[in-house]
Amino acid sequence: MKTSLPAKAVPVGLVLLAAAGTFALTMGARQSMGLFLGTLNSSTGLGLASISLAFAFGQLWWGLTQPVAGLVADRIGTGRVLVLGVLLVAIGTALVPHMHTTAGLIFAIGVLAAGGAGMAGPSVLMAATTRLVPPERRGMATGIVNAGGSFGQFVFAPIAQGVTAAAGWMASLYTLGVITLLALPAAWVLRGHSALPAAAAGAAPAVREKAGVVIRRALADPSYRLLCAGFFVCGFHVAFIATHLPGVVASCGLPPSVGAWSLAVIGLFNIVGSLAMGWAIGFQHGRWRMKSLLSLVYAARAVAVLVFMLLPKTPAVMLGFAAIIGFTYLSTVPPTAGLVARFFGPANMATLFGIVMLAHQLGGFLGAWLGGKAFELTGSYDWMWYADIVLAVGAALIHLPIREQRVAPPTMAAVIGE
Repeated sequence: MKTSLPAKAVPVGLVLLAAAGTFALTMGARQSMGLFLGTLNSSTGLGLASISLAFAFGQLWWGLTQPVAGLVADRIGTGRVLVLGVLLVAIGTALVPHMHTTAGLIFAIGVLAAGGAGMAGPSVLMAATTRLVPPERRGMATGIVNAGGSFGQFVFAPIAQGVTAAAGWMASLYTLGVITLLALPAAWVLRGHSALPAAAAGAAPAVREKAGVVIRRALADPSYRLLCAGFFVCGFHVAFIATHLPGVVASCGLPPSVGAWSLAVIGLFNIVGSLAMGWAIGFQHGRWRMKSLLSLVYAARAVAVLVFMLLPKTPAVMLGFAAIIGFTYLSTVPPTAGLVARFFGPANMATLFGIVMLAHQLGGFLGAWLGGKAFELTGSYDWMWYADIVLAVGAALIHLPIREQRVAPPTMAAVIGE
């Protein structure tokens, strides 16, 4: 009977390639979907608000699947979860051109593609990386994995735009679905669960809390709740920009290529931001406090949006804004994941980071949906930008009271008593 390969036998470089590559492929497919918003509106005649609802549901479902996927990965292993997730992303993406109702788009974009991306998303990938990488290298490792998602956006957006120009938008979506399947081999590399490191080291199995105990203990911690609230704001920002930035470009009278390249620039500069953040935090030997870095990122977003609103909307301004937003776009993920690991350790990382991601996607639901509603009601995205500024300032402030020390582990009595 075959046994799982010990975690220490997997080369760190291979772990990072597998995790970052998976995130690149699933994130690239999801973040490029906003390029098809106008086309879907024209081909279905459903209206921008109805189509935005499908995208918004995808944001919500992506978040809802992550705690469940994390729980399953923590208990029975990462590999099966990743295989199912990648297959669902590919199937959902390929089905989008055949959906002509709001319910159909919600099913393809919001249930299949988004749910699959949640199963093969940050909560599972960051937990697998934390499990397989030595503690002193986890800060940079999570930055590299996060940069993978940004690289996917950088590559996928121009590919989608290019295939659309050459063969049409339907062929473009089929292409994105097929490319996503390249992530399947990563499931073998990242297989295993959180009990393996101790077993590989010959240590006694750690006491495992029941899922309900873990979640209640986390939610009782004020710092964890503040972290969730801040990530809610991040989700609002990211989903609004990913879904509606091409629409913002169009409303400014700029060509569609500017929208595609703006999304690509966001991805490119987020690679730099993610790597810089991963270097800065260092899970065990942090160079700066993670909560302070998060406050700085949200404050920078508020300033960037304010300046963008004041400037004339030219291609150069749009790309410059994309670069600044890109640097802060998902650079919140490494310090947020780092704080969850610091609070509660790696054993339940996928589950607890999955809950934080759920908060992120609740914000994402509102960002994607309200963007469409605001434009239909006012003919402008200005009120969404105002909301972005206010929420960013609030997020910068609420991270300051977070206490970064680790929460005391449960006693045996607490575990047995459940």
